[in-house]
Amino acid sequence: MNAKLAARADAVLAQPDGQPVISPCVSVCRMDPGSGLCIGCLRSLDEIAAWSAMDDRERRAVWTCIAERAASNATAPATEEATGPSELP
Repeated sequence: MNAKLAARADAVLAQPDGQPVISPCVSVCRMDPGSGLCIGCLRSLDEIAAWSAMDDRERRAVWTCIAERAASNATAPATEEATGPSELP
């Protein structure tokens, strides 16, 4: 999911100024308790709540954050498979 969202972010951020900035919502509205981000769009609750009142500059800033979060796999579960084994020395 993050790869698709990252591609959407790249497309939105490549649009010229003056183009309406689309919502990142993909109708998968569930918050990840570890990251505090929606697993569908990688936005915080504050970003989701404020979206409709944001201007295009602010919306692009949110998309920039989404791209960064997608690149860092922000909602990946902290499992041994994702992080490697945790051994004490």
